[in-house]
Amino acid sequence: MIDKSVVKSLVDEWLEGKEYFLVDIEISQDDRIVVEIDHADGVWIEDCVELSKYIEDRLSRDEQDYELEVGSAGLGQPFKVPQQYINFIGKEVEVLDTDGRKVKGILKSVEGNDFTVTVEEKVKVEGKKRPQLQEVDHTYQMDQVKYTKYLISFK
Repeated sequence: MIDKSVVKSLVDEWLEGKEYFLVDIEISQDDRIVVEIDHADGVWIEDCVELSKYIEDRLSRDEQDYELEVGSAGLGQPFKVPQQYINFIGKEVEVLDTDGRKVKGILKSVEGNDFTVTVEEKVKVEGKKRPQLQEVDHTYQMDQVKYTKYLISFK
């Protein structure tokens, strides 16, 4: 089986000096390698091809046969790395917390492992009979949610 650290170091070499970042590397038992990269402005197919060739030129198919797929992280897919959170500040996201509660709101900020989402909620206001819609901030830890993903809007 191909060593994941070898593939990661090849990807890291290719990424050096570029604005792309690594999202994930998966290697199956039958040596199917899947590399996901991302960029704040989206991923160009030409760059995926370039990275694929870079990896293929440095791994020997004579030593071990493998299948290689290089692509983008996929819009609407759950975030896997902190940089994805940073890229979507100001955009609408959906968060599923560990209690199974789903919230939709605007990704307001990211600090280290924490991120804040602003959600419109009905809140009981003193002196008012009915709850009022207000913006409420919810702070989560990236590793303490089931997922966070960008909500694609066609409005």
